[in-house]
Amino acid sequence: MPLYMYQGAYTAESWAAQMKNPQNRVESVGRQACEAVGGKMIGGWYCFGDYDLILIADVPNNESMAAIAVAIAAGGAIKSSHTTALMTGAELVGALKKSESVAKIYKPAR
Repeated sequence: MPLYMYQGAYTAESWAAQMKNPQNRVESVGRQACEAVGGKMIGGWYCFGDYDLILIADVPNNESMAAIAVAIAAGGAIKSSHTTALMTGAELVGALKKSESVAKIYKPAR
């Protein structure tokens, strides 16, 4: 199954609610969300910077990952998010090999 990295930034209201009831929501919510679409959570972490949490999800396809992202966004606790499809080294090597045939026909606009 494809791997995805989901990054989310909590709203101030969500942080306030979590301060009143501290718990590791990345672990509980992330695992349940991945399992709801037939996948599994590889790991989840809190972090500093533009995003407050990172979730690595192993889910069946883009539609499944989009379902997770949309459901979380609709909940209102996240003010911004970003989802990135992840590739293995072998997948990148395959892409590099295929890029040769595209490079032969592609002509940049000038």
